[in-house]
Amino acid sequence: MIRTGTGHATCHHGEILQGVFLDSDGRRCAGLVTLPMAGPGSRAEFVRRPGTPPGAITAVPAGRTKAVRAAALAVAHCARRSAGPACGGELRLAGDVPVGLGMGSSTSDVIAAVRAVADSYGLRLAPESVARLAVRAELACDPLMWDGRPVLFAQREGRVLEALGPALPPLVVVGCALGGGAPVDTLALPGPEPDEDDVRAFERLRTLLRRAVATADARLLGEVATASARRGQRRLRHPEFEELITLSRRVGAVGVQIAHSGAVAGVLFDPAAPGLRRRVRGCLRALDAHGIPATRTFTTFTTTTTSKELPHGPAHRRGDRPAGPDTARRPARLPAL
Repeated sequence: MIRTGTGHATCHHGEILQGVFLDSDGRRCAGLVTLPMAGPGSRAEFVRRPGTPPGAITAVPAGRTKAVRAAALAVAHCARRSAGPACGGELRLAGDVPVGLGMGSSTSDVIAAVRAVADSYGLRLAPESVARLAVRAELACDPLMWDGRPVLFAQREGRVLEALGPALPPLVVVGCALGGGAPVDTLALPGPEPDEDDVRAFERLRTLLRRAVATADARLLGEVATASARRGQRRLRHPEFEELITLSRRVGAVGVQIAHSGAVAGVLFDPAAPGLRRRVRGCLRALDAHGIPATRTFTTFTTTTTSKELPHGPAHRRGDRPAGPDTARRPARLPAL
């Protein structure tokens, strides 16, 4: 009987920190730390077809070129590992990660596909192996293969620059969409080369984030995320950004975070702060008053790598993500709270 392999990957809610850092050899390296988010994700099934060429992989829905490329790379890798036959097959994908908001939709597809292929060979690949295959498939990827563990990740090289700890400090995140939720074409944005001052600034933020994780300090994490988001505005230039900063201070949040390659953003709260629900409700009212659509309110926990949605925060609508090619999907329209 031909085994059907299955795989799953979650998404993220943009970045906490993104910039240029020094690796262990002192070399400059682009890196990021994402804000994990459970709920939306990609699911994949892979059925091998013995006797077909390894590259003969069909996808349902058609057009998921990055996931297909990742599946072909995974077939070659897993066939070598298992001494099994390298052959083509059918890759089926389903998911509800909103597209175009900077939440890792393509990486979620890619990781789910790689895991499904590995499962069809009876293998479970280490995150390092999945990362190498993912970055080969899409040139730059998010660290979703670490399943929520906070890492400073070199997205263009598929390697971890630093493991920050088992989990981020606990947070309550009020999500929103800047720019009306329109997708961001990062390739069209100006990309000035970072100078020594930039690298030093990012390394300082890295040190502060390391301390925030070690001490479970939500307020310090919020300071890092806000500083990173502000530096990101040199390229993104969201017109609502300063309003979001002012709003977050007024409602007693610890800071804000944004997707550096999309429109999703979050107002961050310390769950231990007094009057939390009052603060969150005030944030939702303020977002509405400023015309910034709220999307999802969720919590993160130090005891698990998953996130839990607050009772008053609706999930993204099922079916937000159309089943079309990578380059032709319409942007997801997220429901307002």
